[in-house]
Amino acid sequence: MSNPDFSQLKALYINCTLKKSPDKSHTDSLIEVSKKIMNKEKVKVDEIRLVDHDVASGVYPDMTEHGWEKDEWPELFKKVMDADILIVGTPIWLGEKSSEAQKLIERLYAMSGQTNDKGQYKFYGKAGGCIITGNEDGVKHCAMGIVYSLQHVGYSIPPQADSGWIGTVGPGPSYGDTEWKGEKLDTPVGFDSDFTNRNTTFMTYNLLHLANMLKANGGYPKYGNSREKWDDGERWEFDNPEYR
Repeated sequence: MSNPDFSQLKALYINCTLKKSPDKSHTDSLIEVSKKIMNKEKVKVDEIRLVDHDVASGVYPDMTEHGWEKDEWPELFKKVMDADILIVGTPIWLGEKSSEAQKLIERLYAMSGQTNDKGQYKFYGKAGGCIITGNEDGVKHCAMGIVYSLQHVGYSIPPQADSGWIGTVGPGPSYGDTEWKGEKLDTPVGFDSDFTNRNTTFMTYNLLHLANMLKANGGYPKYGNSREKWDDGERWEFDNPEYR
């Protein structure tokens, strides 16, 4: 059996680190592991470091219409819509995803009322997952919130849609560090973690498989899930209990 062909897919990584470029992002180091798989599978890959852009806070598509002087989100959103796969990367702070990750989720939510040519919500037919790094507990907690939010706005979530690394809880070297407190380390931190490497690989391929299936089938059929049809009065097999 031949290997699947993923070359028609596009993936977008949005790194929600709090560090502006060119400062090193440990989250980016783990994102690179997934990106290398994508590249070898001939997937078209793009990446955004959200903090490098003037993205306003808010839950409207263009916040310049609501008092903000600048908002790059409408332009960045074109990349979101161009991608079949969205992977959100974030560090952990106080057990939570970063403020940039929360802002991203709110801006995705701002667009979720828009519909596609089937009358479905805009993100139907796209796959989503997340990558998380930190020096404190919270990988699963952060993943829970991110993955829930992605599916709520319309993304499809495959099995094992998250990967992460936290190392030893408490102050210490972060993922990808090659030295700590002035001393050179034998190997980059986390690179030899079989747990992280396995989960990152499974996450990447599960996203590829799901996105491939969705693309091959033109997304979801519009039967039973079209906002446009619902607003026009279509109810399919729904039976309002008030009328029984």
